Amino acid sequence: MPDNTTPTHDSAQRLNKFVALALGVSRRQADELIEQGKVTVNGQPAKLGQRVTTTDIIRHDNKPLTAQFHQLILLHKPVGYLCSRASQGGVPTIYELLPTSLHHLKPVGRLDKDSSGLILLTNDGDFAHQMTHPSFHKMKRYLVTLDQPLQPLHRQMINDFGVQLPDGPSRLTLERQHDGDDHRWIVQMSEGRNRQIRRTFAALGYTVTKLHRTDFGNYTLGDIKRGEFQESKLTPSQRLVYRIDT
Repeated sequence: MPDNTTPTHDSAQRLNKFVALALGVSRRQADELIEQGKVTVNGQPAKLGQRVTTTDIIRHDNKPLTAQFHQLILLHKPVGYLCSRASQGGVPTIYELLPTSLHHLKPVGRLDKDSSGLILLTNDGDFAHQMTHPSFHKMKRYLVTLDQPLQPLHRQMINDFGVQLPDGPSRLTLERQHDGDDHRWIVQMSEGRNRQIRRTFAALGYTVTKLHRTDFGNYTLGDIKRGEFQESKLTPSQRLVYRIDT
């Protein structure tokens, strides 16, 4: 009779995948929890590489874990909302735009309070890691408005050489939104450091008056209206659009 480390049921899956999805962490983090003895299967300490089935009872810190489906939400974040769970000084968070049934999802990266546009939320830690870790070079696209026209020399510096910031050089790809308009730019970058675009222009004497993200990797904001979201894994014809009045 097989033990709990070698189930033969057709629904068997790797324990670290189950734990990662249930907790919203990466598989590497799930493996760390297993190694630390924080996960049990049927009352016994879990083992790395273990496989489990739907009949197994899996606990983390003695709390039962339940199976989850991969979820991914595309949210059009308005200006004035924080990408966090806790409000600061009465400022609303993006979770006020979502039904409580989606409050377990975690944002993939961030947009600051004064920025708007595409935010991804998921319960898949591996996906979040692949979208945000610099080694994967996920391109992000923004519409940026400056308080004054960008000088040609500064544009060349940003595009070709980068601007030195306290946490390292920042190199962005710039393109005018409209011919002859040096206030409004399309900015592309594969990094994701804190307020990087704003700090890059500030280092050259400019203030970003508007920052709006339209694309993140293969995901685009499309026609999602401000304050609304879509479940991305549905086909375009099946997608449902939701809005929570605030």
